[in-house]
Amino acid sequence: MEKEYRTSEYDFCPRCGGRLETRALKEGDPERLVCGNCGFVFYLGPKLVAGAVFELDGEIVLVQRDIEPGYGKWTFPGGFVERGERAEAAAEREVLEECGVEVRARGIIGLYSYEGQIPAIAVFRADVVGGEPVPLDETMDVKGFPRDGLPWSKMAFPSTEQALKDYLRLA
Repeated sequence: MEKEYRTSEYDFCPRCGGRLETRALKEGDPERLVCGNCGFVFYLGPKLVAGAVFELDGEIVLVQRDIEPGYGKWTFPGGFVERGERAEAAAEREVLEECGVEVRARGIIGLYSYEGQIPAIAVFRADVVGGEPVPLDETMDVKGFPRDGLPWSKMAFPSTEQALKDYLRLA
């Protein structure tokens, strides 16, 4: 079985400072990081990304990424959910940070996860409540696309394409 965690990524226990080692806690489970000193199990779960799909003047608004991964490609605004933050609030915050538009999340389009990919992506429908689209943090451009004119061949991630297809199907 391939190790789930690299020991070089985390070497020491966050509780007592003892050395972390990898071992299976029970048969059939993946190996976990376990402190050899105090027995603390350091669970590393997938990070959650939240994003929002919204329309302005009848067009779906997408941002062109100014960072890797996906540099120069199109996606809906989104980013990591902070600890203790509601996923809907994270999607709303990320839209404001990336393109200056204030939105309110109003329902989930879907939750997307892929083999070997660390973040899971929660994508929400959103309504615009203020602001004007402008490229801001991590964004080189913001543009509205007609539903039948989305840049499918230039999407940043598989989740971008799948969420947009689900959005269009549910709309």
